[in-house]
Amino acid sequence: MRSPWTAMWGLCACFFMVMLDSTIVTVAIPAMLEGLDANLNEVVWVNSVYLLANTVPLLLTGRLGDRFGPKRVLVAGLVVFTGASLWCGLADSPGTLIAARAVQGLGAAAMTPQTLSFITRLFPPEKRGLPISVWGAVAGVATITGPVLGGLLVEHVGWQWIFLVNLPIGVVSLVVAVVALPDWRPRRWNRFDVPGALLCSGGLLAVVFGVQNGQHYHWGTIAGPVGVPHVIGLGVVLLGLFGWRQARFRRRTDGLEPLVPVRLFRDRTFGAANLTHAALGFATTGMFLPLVLYLQTVLGLSPVASSVLALPMAGAAGIMAMVAGTTWTRVGARTLVIGGLLTLGLGTGVLAWLAAPDTDPWSLVPWLVVAGVGIGCVFAPLTAAATARLPGDLVGAASGVFNTSRQVGGVLGSAAVGMLLQVGVAFAVPDAARTYAERLPPRYREEFVSRISDAANTASQFDSATPPVPSNLDPDVADIVRRIVVDVFHVGFTNAAKASLMLPIAILLLGALAATGIVLPRHSRRDQIANSPR
Repeated sequence: MRSPWTAMWGLCACFFMVMLDSTIVTVAIPAMLEGLDANLNEVVWVNSVYLLANTVPLLLTGRLGDRFGPKRVLVAGLVVFTGASLWCGLADSPGTLIAARAVQGLGAAAMTPQTLSFITRLFPPEKRGLPISVWGAVAGVATITGPVLGGLLVEHVGWQWIFLVNLPIGVVSLVVAVVALPDWRPRRWNRFDVPGALLCSGGLLAVVFGVQNGQHYHWGTIAGPVGVPHVIGLGVVLLGLFGWRQARFRRRTDGLEPLVPVRLFRDRTFGAANLTHAALGFATTGMFLPLVLYLQTVLGLSPVASSVLALPMAGAAGIMAMVAGTTWTRVGARTLVIGGLLTLGLGTGVLAWLAAPDTDPWSLVPWLVVAGVGIGCVFAPLTAAATARLPGDLVGAASGVFNTSRQVGGVLGSAAVGMLLQVGVAFAVPDAARTYAERLPPRYREEFVSRISDAANTASQFDSATPPVPSNLDPDVADIVRRIVVDVFHVGFTNAAKASLMLPIAILLLGALAATGIVLPRHSRRDQIANSPR
């Protein structure tokens, strides 16, 4: 019999690609704008459509693993993902790239639940500590490594390689998956709940689409009489109907399999772990947007420089994930998860406090490391706690739910923090402009504040290389005013970024509160302590 660790490394490679591609695009946005002759909305959709396609089907693909066997679904997803990555790298127009990213997201959605499902099948509960720690390390490191690797590839070989780098990983993973993964098949074949799948997918699609793209439509009309609130409201209704339908399965005997078995949530720990996972996804996705923009826009770092700055954070997350995964049976999953969330919140809070237009970038590194330690503390014990008592027939469904909670949290975090950042810029930049206007002659002050306020409320109109200045100025005075305008933007944007980071911190505190519900039986912990690596 082949060692389960041979299969484990192939699973980790698959999961690494999926997590990497959720964050790697951010630093490539300027290069894509130029290389594809695209507008900002098109490039934003390159990331949004991947999140949509990766999030919406997760509950369905998790159940497909139970229905047809996790190996078959994972291999199919891997083939789709790798092929779509090649398509992304060869794309020569924004529309082609968006379509390819949608297909890539569907492939990712097929793979993600199967990776966790395989771990729970390959290793008995008393031996899951180390593999879960490895899985957690992959999740933490890949999330942070995305912008780092993306910056290096964009600067040295071109934006296309943020997708083409998946090809060798995908081919090797495919070989390992075909050769090393056991082909488990269900013992009984129940009918598939098609109406439930449609309700779930439609509801998630509407909610995620509305939240992710609400700011683009100014939270108003999308087309005709249909607006963002209508789409989100429809999604909530569909998800409510889906929940009602799943609850009815307790009284059904016609052979239908529920997409989300209600008995999953009879386990208090599983429910608490999902709430905590959503909070972690919200915070880790939301905090990177203002930080990356602050480093590049205010401190003037290149994509590579800002990526290098984050390397110690990625390293700390990976190392701590391994430590947490091998010690949680002794320390306690709940203790590590709560401590990790609070540590991540502390690191984020100090980063916000230190942020200023003239901050030395390297002074931020120790607190980026603290944040990385916090992230590393959470993934492995949280996953271990969520999967500790899963029965075999619910592994796929539970994996789908657990990964969906993180993805939905990430989408909400990206949208909410992005909206808060834009609102903050609209208020903070004009406020800074009024302060700096005191340095100008009185006759220029009103126009100075008015032009900057207009630019701040329409972010795409503000270009720090050619900032808005009052008309008809003497050239020498105009040069001084331009420098003042840049200072105004830097001060205003920094204040907006600091304020927007408060939301992820608040969500982390709520996540820590949810984590108090993680309780594992004493006998389960004793068994794992006896068999965990020392």
